[in-house]
Amino acid sequence: MKKLLVLALALSVTMIAASAMAQDTMSKDSGKTAAAAPLKNVKGTVKFDGDKASFVADKDQKSWDVMNPEALKGHDGHHVELSAHVYADKGAIHVMSVKMLK
Repeated sequence: MKKLLVLALALSVTMIAASAMAQDTMSKDSGKTAAAAPLKNVKGTVKFDGDKASFVADKDQKSWDVMNPEALKGHDGHHVELSAHVYADKGAIHVMSVKMLK
């Protein structure tokens, strides 16, 4: 009976330790994602094709897919400055704020 109790206790400690390590790994991965997608201010033009939005930067005429097109509703064809997280590897941006330009 004592062996069974010791085995159950050892298994519990192992499970708790494994759970803690998994949570620690997740927090490190989120930090890498944020570092990989820096917040930048970019100027350009918004274009919509149905529900899909794209943004064409003034600087290099590069077209970016918009991950959250609802943030740009009502700005189709407008010249704007965005504050956005830029995912260069995906060719996409996540818009944080929009400012109309003249």
